[in-house]
Amino acid sequence: MKVVVVIGSSNTDMVVSTDKAPLPGETVLGSGFFMAPGGKGANQAVAAARSGAKVIFVTRLGRDVFGKTALANFERDGIDAAYVFIDKSEPSGTALITVDKKAQNSIVVAPGANRKLSPSDIKRAEAAIKNAACVVLQQEMPEETVEFAVSLAHAYKVPVILNPAPARKINKAVLKKVYLLNPNETEAFFLSGIKIAGKSSAKAAAAKLLRFGPENVIITLGSKGVFAAGKGFEMFVPAFKVKAVDTTAAGDTFTGGFAAALAAGKDFYDSVRFGSAAAALCVTKKGAQSSIPFLAETVRFLGSR
Repeated sequence: MKVVVVIGSSNTDMVVSTDKAPLPGETVLGSGFFMAPGGKGANQAVAAARSGAKVIFVTRLGRDVFGKTALANFERDGIDAAYVFIDKSEPSGTALITVDKKAQNSIVVAPGANRKLSPSDIKRAEAAIKNAACVVLQQEMPEETVEFAVSLAHAYKVPVILNPAPARKINKAVLKKVYLLNPNETEAFFLSGIKIAGKSSAKAAAAKLLRFGPENVIITLGSKGVFAAGKGFEMFVPAFKVKAVDTTAAGDTFTGGFAAALAAGKDFYDSVRFGSAAAALCVTKKGAQSSIPFLAETVRFLGSR
């Protein structure tokens, strides 16, 4: 079985539930607190692994209790941690998250060791990348590391799935090497300049992003669904209706689930639908990785729809 290689961040999430997110200068009382493993890269690696893929994760952790816990969690999920590097000078990444009563979240990330993930680290994982079914990346790591990883995978004709989060400008020469650009509606607005308010604006944003060079674009639209487009096709896939408790990691779960389905040989539409189902299950529970479903759960959910 070919593997899914995920390259990116690992954080420990510190989550506070509150009625509303604080305004600047405002203090609000929370109704609960918990810590959970997170980070966009780690979330996507876990989502792909729990969706049935064999996963190799490339990341950097600090030499601290958060790093030790993260490594143990990866191994428990069956993720190959051969390229999880321990940084001697930086702490593990952390994220401070507030979740309001409408299940919307606000996140501040302290990258720590994630900012030290380097092109030389990616080069050390070259053999894994060369033989991968696909490579999944996000942007919670240095820009030059993302660009090097995209170029390396492209050189071996390995499909690259780039989740452009957090949003920042992307070199169009890099985008031309990307199989799938997978932003949410906020990131799509940042990159395209088109504010998404429905299907027509999502279509226009996707069309503009395609002109920048990626082979395919998927814009995740939260509770509204997914808009996807590529050479000769476009599709809107409505979201599965569930009661949302916490939207943390929903986008990451979609990306990881999509990658796993694609690696398993599913076609583009079925991969989108699988990722959407996994994301729908994710929002019904609190936390990031703690809310990501396993393959049997997603298959059962799909079978009931």
